Amino acid sequence: MKADAPRWAQLFGDLESQGASLDGREQLGEVAERTRIETGRLCLVDRLRPAQGQVVDLRCAGVGVLTGRLEWLGADCLLLSGPSTAEWLVPVAAVLAVTGMSRWSDAAAGQVDRRLGLRSALRRLARDRVGVGIVLIDGGSITGTVDRVGLDFLEVAEHPAGEPRRAASVLRVWTVPLPGVAAIRRAAV
Repeated sequence: MKADAPRWAQLFGDLESQGASLDGREQLGEVAERTRIETGRLCLVDRLRPAQGQVVDLRCAGVGVLTGRLEWLGADCLLLSGPSTAEWLVPVAAVLAVTGMSRWSDAAAGQVDRRLGLRSALRRLARDRVGVGIVLIDGGSITGTVDRVGLDFLEVAEHPAGEPRRAASVLRVWTVPLPGVAAIRRAAV
């Protein structure tokens, strides 16, 4: 019987090793599945957050490629500053593709970040009477001043670039659905 003991020990050792290997593979499979589930909960802003302060390329509807430093992220928009000091406010919905990001994501935005978005930024532009150039998703553009911001639209008083908004200089007022906005930049002063 003593001669059989090492074989039994070897058999049980092999079984334990196989069990440990199976447990390890099950754990790896579970980790991979949990990772896929967590990734499925991320939005583009979560992917962009770690790239703040970095240079990225955005391919945007109606605009083409915008390259610049990712300065700020809101709930549904971002601010990109270009090498020639041009700043672009870009709705996330107009972004078609991004390059220049790391593999990391950050879903831990503060409550302020989640509240501030495109409408907040547009209301600020309207309040400050800042001249803007708005590029639409079809590639067209409107130059003027944001007059009002609604739930899903903005109104822009079109006037010649470089001139302040005065009733006499307003050519027409455009009502623009927010989904039609590709990018916004401050107009030349």
